[in-house]
Amino acid sequence: MQTDKLNLKDWSVADRPREKCVAQGLSALTDAELIAVLLRSGTRQETVVDLAKRVLSMSDNRLNRLSEWSLRDLQQIHGIGQTKAVTLLVAFELGRRVRAEKVEEQRRMQSPADVYEYMLSRNGHLGYEEFWVLFLNQASALIKADRVSQGGLTMTAVDVRLILKQALELSATSLILCHNHPSGDVVPSRMDDQLTRQLCEAARLFNIHVTDHVVISRNSYYSYQEEGRL
Repeated sequence: MQTDKLNLKDWSVADRPREKCVAQGLSALTDAELIAVLLRSGTRQETVVDLAKRVLSMSDNRLNRLSEWSLRDLQQIHGIGQTKAVTLLVAFELGRRVRAEKVEEQRRMQSPADVYEYMLSRNGHLGYEEFWVLFLNQASALIKADRVSQGGLTMTAVDVRLILKQALELSATSLILCHNHPSGDVVPSRMDDQLTRQLCEAARLFNIHVTDHVVISRNSYYSYQEEGRL
């Protein structure tokens, strides 16, 4: 079967995506050309750029929509095998992680509402408890958010020593504690109060301040700081 397909090697050097990237920089490449670099090869009927354009068109030419596709979704596209599909998924995941790191580096936790907004998508919806610690620098900017434990419906175990060890390694000057209540009732339990006291007292020995403990659910939160309990 004959085809009028023009092979990439027959293109002008200036029009080949990789060569174009080297000569003009990444910003010179279209979305389809960027995807083509990842895919590396097309099919017998179309060039890799044509394949990339077809993939984009199937997601309404929206990279955000394409980034939500699963491995199975991608492999259903003619010309996209497992290797190409995994390559695309890895590229999108790297992009998400870079974006998340930048957000964390710039985010400041200046109020319980900031903590609630940040943590809601992480553990506010869960059917079991997770305990997180937000490690902050002197400007109240987030250094790292770390899930330190997870447990059952009503309790999760926390190792105070490991939290302080990580705080010292990160050079954190303050901590915000946060955990969820799957029941929806955000009033702290007696065990929550006890753990808060333990962490405050232990952190104080290393000149680290526990600025708040926020208990969250899907629809509300409780702040030890707002309630004058810290």
